[in-house]
Amino acid sequence: MAHVTVVGGGLAGCEAAWQLASRGHEVTLVEMRPARRTPAHQTDRLAELVCTNSFKSEERTNAHGLLKAEMRALGSLVLHAAQGARVPAGAALAVDRDLFSARMTELVSAHPRIRIERREMTGLPDGPAIIATGPLTSDALSAAIRELLGHEGLAFYDAIAPIIAGDSIDLAIAYPAARHAKGDGDYLNCPLDREQYRAFLEALRAADVYPGHDWENIPYFEGCLPIEVMAARGDDTLRFGPMRPVGLPDPRTGRTPYAVVQLRREDRAGQMWNMVGFQTRLRTGEQRRVFRMIPGLEHAEFLRYGSIHRNTYLQFPARLTPWGAPPDRPDLLFAGQLTETSIKGIRLEYSGTVAELNIKPLTAAGVAGIL
Repeated sequence: MAHVTVVGGGLAGCEAAWQLASRGHEVTLVEMRPARRTPAHQTDRLAELVCTNSFKSEERTNAHGLLKAEMRALGSLVLHAAQGARVPAGAALAVDRDLFSARMTELVSAHPRIRIERREMTGLPDGPAIIATGPLTSDALSAAIRELLGHEGLAFYDAIAPIIAGDSIDLAIAYPAARHAKGDGDYLNCPLDREQYRAFLEALRAADVYPGHDWENIPYFEGCLPIEVMAARGDDTLRFGPMRPVGLPDPRTGRTPYAVVQLRREDRAGQMWNMVGFQTRLRTGEQRRVFRMIPGLEHAEFLRYGSIHRNTYLQFPARLTPWGAPPDRPDLLFAGQLTETSIKGIRLEYSGTVAELNIKPLTAAGVAGIL
C-alpha cells in the first residue's frame, strides 16, 4: 500500500487522510497551524470551521441533503463527527464548532495509520499526495502551485457573520421559531416592522466599511455576500434574502413581521448565536451601532465581529484533469475548497478572456476512491 502525504488539516484533508488510512494506506497529514497562522483561523485544531457552523440541509430533495446521504454511505468521518456535535437548526445540520473540531482532532490523531506533522509545507511533496490546503493556502505553497500549473489562479472575497452572546439577547422581543415549522423553535427571530426595517436599511447603507484593496476587481462569493453589499442592490433585497419573514409568524401576535433577523445557535448551551446571513465588512464600531438597531439586539454583546478575507482557488477545468491532478503529475491530487468554491454564475476575467464558471467539486471521499 502506498504511503500518501496529505497537506492541509481542514475538512477535505482530514476526510481524505481518514479514508486512505481506513483502506490500509500509511498517511502523513501535514498541517501548518500553529506554526503558521491564517487570517481567519482561531485555534490549532484540525477541521476548524472558519465561517458558518452549518452544513446546510439534510433533506434529500435538494443537493445538500443528497450529498450528505452519499457521504454517509461512504463512511464519512466529517458527518460522523458532525452528528455527535450537532445543535438544533431545523432541517439543517449545524454543529457546535468547538465540539466538532475537538472530535475531528481526536479521531484523526488516534488513527494508527495517520501521522500528523505540524509544519508549513513550502513546496509540493514527492510521491502520492493530496493538496487540500483550502482557500487560505500559505504564500510559499501557493507560489509552488502557481509554478507547477503555470497560472496565477483565481480569487474571490468571502465574509463571516457576527456571533452574539445569548444572555445579551432580549427574549421579550426575539421569539423561537424554525422556518416553516422545520424544527422545534430552533432559531431565535428578531422581528422588524416596516419603519424599523427602513431605518435599519438607511443606517446600514450609510455605515462605514473597512477600505478595500482589490475588492473592486475581485468578486464576492455570491452565496455569502456582505450584508451591506446586498442592501445596496435594492430596498427589498434583504427582505427577500436573509431577512425574509416567510414561515416565521410571531406566536405572540399571530402576524408575520415585515422582516426578520434570524439567530442560529453556535453551541449546545445556547450561549452563542450567529446572525444568519449577516456577513459583513463594516468596521467593528459600526457593527455595534447598526446591528443594535435590530429589535431584541439593543444590548447585544459581540463575541465575534463579522469580517472579510480573500480566498484563492485553482482554475480546475483548464489546469487539472477531471480527477484533480496536473497532467504531468497523476500522483498529485488537489481537493476541497482549493479546487471548488461554488461560485456558479460569477463572471471573472483572466488571461484576457471572460469565462463563465460552473466548477463541480471533487469530494474528499471521491479522492480516496480514486486512489
